[in-house]
Amino acid sequence: MNSFKKLIPAALFLLVMGKLFAEIEVKSSSDLNLTASSLPEAKLGFNQHFTFPVLRGAGPLTEGNNLATTLTAEISPVSLNGAAEAVFTPIAFFQLVGGIKLGTGWNIELGGNPVYGMGINKPKQGSRTLALYGGDRTYEIKGDPFDGMVWGPRFGGVFQFDLAAVLPGDWHHVVFRTYHEWNYRGYTRAAGGESWVFEGDDMENRNGSNYYGNYLLGYQMPIFLNTVGLMAEMSQYLYNTPDGAYWGDNLGRWTFSALFNFTITKRLEAALIIQTRTRRNYRDGDTLNEGHYYYQYRELDRDNPQRLDFYRAAAIVTYKLR
Repeated sequence: MNSFKKLIPAALFLLVMGKLFAEIEVKSSSDLNLTASSLPEAKLGFNQHFTFPVLRGAGPLTEGNNLATTLTAEISPVSLNGAAEAVFTPIAFFQLVGGIKLGTGWNIELGGNPVYGMGINKPKQGSRTLALYGGDRTYEIKGDPFDGMVWGPRFGGVFQFDLAAVLPGDWHHVVFRTYHEWNYRGYTRAAGGESWVFEGDDMENRNGSNYYGNYLLGYQMPIFLNTVGLMAEMSQYLYNTPDGAYWGDNLGRWTFSALFNFTITKRLEAALIIQTRTRRNYRDGDTLNEGHYYYQYRELDRDNPQRLDFYRAAAIVTYKLR
């Protein structure tokens, strides 16, 4: 009898919570997206979305308040990822974002050239002094399939504005959005101070914190081409590698994009993205061997440290399953 009495508060709590959540209108949707680009890269992703109304009010600034969550699974020719994200909108022009991502990978050859999904990036010759004075300055990637995980949380905030909110009209959607986050990325197999590569990136990752931010100016239209926009993105390492200024580790990396989004059907959308990005300039001998030298053995050109190069053209096709 005493055991039964102890269960009554828990049962009442479950009944109250069940009634509460039964009255909440939870929206869910799912989609598939395929990304391909002019680089040798492709990725297929599945997203499951849930939206919960939270702290909604009667006014235009709070009537859409919600908590949106997304679970994601991704696969590429060299990686497998899972991610979770939560976006809380307490007021129309501001959002709080949090998420975590886990991934693993493997290395392949494509057309006789290696594509690195995951591994430790090491100089072939360990001594930097010897390498810089006539030794071997090249790198090598050490990694076996699925021999570690790349993981990391992120936290950020969004400020956004839509002209149509103050000047209603289908053709008045001039939008501005800026997002800024702190994130941590770590590779379970990497020791302190070791560099690593993931998904064919620049091979300069280290276990530690990073900053990422973007600025988007766009125009939304009620036609087939529903959005055009310009985006600037910046990422910065925050782990202060010793002597990092020698090869430009302290410089922010910028990517500039022209965006075009198309509504093909109610369920099918496609986006075209054309991107340029900043690249570091090194002293003459290092620039010529930029693709072969271990990155910490390349000396930055102090007079002209960066240039702007074409990066890629990418297409993203999204199909809404429900």
